[in-house]
Amino acid sequence: MRLALMQSRPMTSITEALERLAEEAHRAGQNGANLLVTPEMFLSGYNIGAAAVEAAVTEMDLGRVCDIARQHGIALLVGGPDRVSNAIYNAAFLIDAGGTVRSTYHKTHLYGDVDRSQFTAGEALSEIVTLDGWNLGVAICYDVEFPEVTRALALKGAQAILVPTANMRPYESVCSRLVPARAQENSVYVAYVNYVGREAPFDYCGLSCLCDPTGADVARADGQGEETLYADLSHPVLRAAQEDVTHLSDRRTDLY
Repeated sequence: MRLALMQSRPMTSITEALERLAEEAHRAGQNGANLLVTPEMFLSGYNIGAAAVEAAVTEMDLGRVCDIARQHGIALLVGGPDRVSNAIYNAAFLIDAGGTVRSTYHKTHLYGDVDRSQFTAGEALSEIVTLDGWNLGVAICYDVEFPEVTRALALKGAQAILVPTANMRPYESVCSRLVPARAQENSVYVAYVNYVGREAPFDYCGLSCLCDPTGADVARADGQGEETLYADLSHPVLRAAQEDVTHLSDRRTDLY
């Protein structure tokens, strides 16, 4: 499976986001990608305030996102707001290449006032969805900073964990230290897809990456500008890492 990891500046409207998503999906398909991953809350912007989130969730057209996937024959993991009853969630929608929504994940660990003032926390970790022979789990931004999340997804059978994010300076160590550690300690791929540029008062740090199951970078963007990374998942690399590092089978479940 080839991933396209879209490190972008924050979009200023849903219309702009959908136009950019269509352009990137077309380009990614031409480059042989099977799945395009966007940053957190890509469709609406992340730090836009509760009133703007409320307006965005009303305006958002997930059907149009599904049309883009189907038109370009590429799966999408796209961040945006999701309303269920009276609650609005920070969500990531996994849509297959046929335009079917395969899962909707709601961020479970809310970061500070910016998340808590805009969203309700999700109550379940992501489903494991199989696409193109790969078992995929999803976490959103702050979720990955809790080792229990990636461990639980790995135990559920995830082979790759996709993490749309909106990480800002001065927290670059999440990108450079924690993400590789999550991959290595669970022998899974971790794809971490961030913004770059400003969304006041935040200065997003970029450094999007795909880490392999040994924690090594397969691909990594810098923190200076927009960039789409193309990187492949490999079953032989996954199998070799899981045979070499046996953390999951060596756990002392009688103690913890």
